[in-house]
Amino acid sequence: MIDVLVMLCGLDGGGCATRAVPAGATTCAEARAAAAPRLVAWERAARVEGVRCGAMDAPAMEFEEVAPGLFVHRGAVALADAANGGDIGNTVIVVGAEAVAVIDPGGSRVLGEAVVAAVRGLTDRPIRFAILTHGHPDHVLGATALADAGAEVVAPAGLAEGLALRATPYLEQGARQVGAAFLGSEVPEVDRDVTDMEVLDLGGREIELRAWPVAHSGADLTVLDRATGTLVAGDVVVEGHLPTLDGSLAGWLGVLDALEGSEATRVVPGHGGPVLPWPEAAGPVRRYLGVLGADVRALLAEGATLGEAAAVAAAGERGAWTLFDEHNPRNATVAYTELEWE
Repeated sequence: MIDVLVMLCGLDGGGCATRAVPAGATTCAEARAAAAPRLVAWERAARVEGVRCGAMDAPAMEFEEVAPGLFVHRGAVALADAANGGDIGNTVIVVGAEAVAVIDPGGSRVLGEAVVAAVRGLTDRPIRFAILTHGHPDHVLGATALADAGAEVVAPAGLAEGLALRATPYLEQGARQVGAAFLGSEVPEVDRDVTDMEVLDLGGREIELRAWPVAHSGADLTVLDRATGTLVAGDVVVEGHLPTLDGSLAGWLGVLDALEGSEATRVVPGHGGPVLPWPEAAGPVRRYLGVLGADVRALLAEGATLGEAAAVAAAGERGAWTLFDEHNPRNATVAYTELEWE
């Protein structure tokens, strides 16, 4: 299995890092041809040096097998920084008899490469799908490595457009927070939009994809592994990490209502876990969103300004969540702008 290895260096002198294009070819010529589009893309933002053929030797991401053929990597419940390399979201591997699906392949190119390495260590079956549950960077920027390895990138309808609008700030933020480990990271191209519900067959193993109206974000998707009754919820369900509202408060609660009728018995959250009982795991998220909504409505009735509401709404939930002070003011702002028009 031949890949293409390169040294990427920041144009501003911000360091260098080895990156791989996991071509998985049989000859060096085939590998270089497959890698050419990625190298051209990288040359727009970095210096590409020392291009050579070889076997990708990136450290494999660590996964826990939580059910037969279902593997979860638990990211740090933290803000992205150089110490954690931006590894702050959960990633899931589902292995069927013929192919593999990866759900939310991490927040940088190097993490995506580590996911490919992990899959290669588990099975020789191809990665057929890279599934994105929503467009936040800690869940999607690793997808380019899986696309280079042959995966079809699947996402809820609307994600590609939203991600394109935010691409520049997402990439600038990642480079600032993570440093050289972020080199090579790009916004992935989406190959298939899910508008309602689709079933993907991995060979004797079906996974059910369902796209939702605006909820946690502007475009959310959940995945049900029918073989194990496991729901992969993205950030619609989180544990420990404060829920982050980037869509609709009412929409999010509506999605939780709908998911409670699912045949799932457990859930992999977008942060925390790695696996929790379902539907019980929805309880803390539902409680926080309920408190946030009730507080904002009360503040609106009192004539509070947006700034005043952002400072105090849901303050009673502070002790229950990590990253409360980092995310709650924005949550309150989003809730205020939605609820003031009720």
